Amino acid sequence: MQNAASRTAASHRRALRGVMVAAFVVLAACAPRPLADRGPALPGAQIENVYIATQRALAHPRQEFGQPRNKELNFFRASISIPPVHQPGKVEWAEPGETADPARHFVVTDTQVYETPSRFVASAKRDGSGNETMLFVHGYNNTLSDAMYRLAQIQVDFDIRMPSVLFSWLSSGDPRGYIYDRDSVLFARDDLERVLSELTRGSGDRVLLLAHSMGAHLVMEVMRQAALRGDRRLLSRISGVILMSPDLDPDLFRSQAEAIGQLPQPFMIFVSRQDRALSLASFITGRKPRLGVIDGPEAVAGLDVKVIDFTALADGEGLNHAVPATSPAAIRVLSGLIQQASSGDGGFEDYMVLEAQPDGAVLPVSN
Repeated sequence: MQNAASRTAASHRRALRGVMVAAFVVLAACAPRPLADRGPALPGAQIENVYIATQRALAHPRQEFGQPRNKELNFFRASISIPPVHQPGKVEWAEPGETADPARHFVVTDTQVYETPSRFVASAKRDGSGNETMLFVHGYNNTLSDAMYRLAQIQVDFDIRMPSVLFSWLSSGDPRGYIYDRDSVLFARDDLERVLSELTRGSGDRVLLLAHSMGAHLVMEVMRQAALRGDRRLLSRISGVILMSPDLDPDLFRSQAEAIGQLPQPFMIFVSRQDRALSLASFITGRKPRLGVIDGPEAVAGLDVKVIDFTALADGEGLNHAVPATSPAAIRVLSGLIQQASSGDGGFEDYMVLEAQPDGAVLPVSN
């Protein structure tokens, strides 16, 4: 009886937390969303070129409820200035109503639109060395500005030297648009597959996939789609997959992984058990924990993946929903990991659940 009562109390506490997070999100939805601002390049400022393939109409990039989804794929580059005061893990936005100051804020210094995907890819590849490209797929509740600045922050904080491409799908950029965004993920599958094909068209071209939150669902769907079509060539050109805080039902993830078959390697899943955004997603989808908050290997047992737990490094930034990219301690732990993953020399055991410690040590947790 006591155990049953304890379970009931725990269930009530989880439900209450879900309601509290939901209330927070509704309140947050009323706040104005910042937009990327133009600004001059400061002498000596670090400029990060972000290449964007997007389903958004460039004249009207904000996707609104009830608005027909744009059917054209667009390609452009944004040169983003990183302020000298930049701190690892942060995106320094101007306050609402404040003019962006390149000495203190991220600003866009230049843009270029490409008429064809081939010109876009050629320009992106000239920005790096080798045949490797990192493709970043953002998550739920992201505007184009959010995603552009986040990728620029990742590039500078992790010293990404390979070309980086953002795939910006039609998220509404509104916390209330969870179901709308899930539909938009399915709408984006063919276009993301097209971008992958363009990036791997040349001999020896390879892509490292980095997906955040609901973007993990999109990445898995595209790989599953390629596998069902028998396109093993495309899958063989994926040099690694990193799912950061994946907003995925673990059963659905297993089904997708089994349909894909041989998964690209290395295949890493970054989780945090204090991810409050995924707690809300779990509440919305039936109170079942999402893949990004699993606390043991059972959910992915038998799959050729590696799970890395960043719970200990969470610092509360952004509801702990992007700890590997926003926590300075996590960034220190992960320095060099993306380059290591892209080289295929991960140095990890076949299966390991890891727990990252605040002092930077990474310790294995017993399976």
